[in-house]
Amino acid sequence: MTDQPVLPDAALNVSGLEKSYRLGSEAIPVLKGLELRVDRGDMIAIMGPSGSGKTTLLNCIAGIDAPDGGHVEIAGSAVNYGSERARTLLRRRDIGIVFQFFNLIPTLSVRENIALPQQIAGGARSETKKRVDGLIERVGLDKRRDHLPHQLSGGEMQLVSIARALVHRPALLLADEPTGNVNPAVGRAILQTLRDTVAEEETSVLLVTHSPEHAAWADRVCFLKDGVIAGTVTQDKGPEEMTGIYAELQRLGI
Repeated sequence: MTDQPVLPDAALNVSGLEKSYRLGSEAIPVLKGLELRVDRGDMIAIMGPSGSGKTTLLNCIAGIDAPDGGHVEIAGSAVNYGSERARTLLRRRDIGIVFQFFNLIPTLSVRENIALPQQIAGGARSETKKRVDGLIERVGLDKRRDHLPHQLSGGEMQLVSIARALVHRPALLLADEPTGNVNPAVGRAILQTLRDTVAEEETSVLLVTHSPEHAAWADRVCFLKDGVIAGTVTQDKGPEEMTGIYAELQRLGI
């Protein structure tokens, strides 16, 4: 993968990303030279049909999976797919990840689950406590801070997982269908938390969603089809305006 010029204002720069999977003796292409840029402090939504490669894209960006070709740069640092340690350190420093399923540690409290990444990274205890308490307040779980995951609703568990992904102040938050297993009211709370984070901390968010209503919270909606970003809609009128999203979905046949 060739060196690319540093883009200091980009939280994420993806260039020429390619990824195929083997099905027997056949290679099935998923990403075909995909290009994507996310500026600092932007919230970008990715939409596309099932099997279009949305989760594959996130996994390649996070270094969980290795692409066949192309270049990924996060906050000025290229993802080193040849070094597992380098990818781990990059995630620990610059990337937060939220999945559809919460992946909380069942024996740890809300406070302890959120603090875990900072403890692993060796953060100062006093600073970690201050950060964790602030995030608990932000996601509205003040009265749940000492509860275990099994004592929480699904929506509350997802809010904990979001706070955990933000505790180290990442440059980029990757969110894969974070509203997929929660009710509409909690879904709106999750999206408001993401928007507040973008506004207050300039953490950039890359959100995968199948919902036009949820995509409308983003600054820009990118449509993944046939392995590339096939269309883009800028959302400059807020989450109540979805006309452009629906029109682009219809144009692309998604």
